[in-house]
Amino acid sequence: MKLGVIDYIDCAHYIPGHDKCGALHGHTYKIEVVIEGEKNESGMIIDFGELKKSIKTGLDFFDHKTLNDFMDFPSVENICEAIKNKLSEHISFPFTLRVWEGHGKWVEM
Repeated sequence: MKLGVIDYIDCAHYIPGHDKCGALHGHTYKIEVVIEGEKNESGMIIDFGELKKSIKTGLDFFDHKTLNDFMDFPSVENICEAIKNKLSEHISFPFTLRVWEGHGKWVEM
């Protein structure tokens, strides 16, 4: 069974050497987390409140930060990987992460 939560973070970054994205700019990233698990005796995989708290704790590391301060090349692919690693510290279920950079552009892992 799958259960998902969507949250948002605001970050600034620049892509070194990139024509369009080489200057400092910001995005509101849409973060989709979908966990997989079995219902427990209460009939839930996990309480939404508990999952949202875990996600928020992990995302706080990135929210309202300049990503270049801790990433050499903050492409959306590298951002997704960094977020997945951070969320893995707080989420004990297998999960899929999708990071949207603006409208219609995303990466998933």
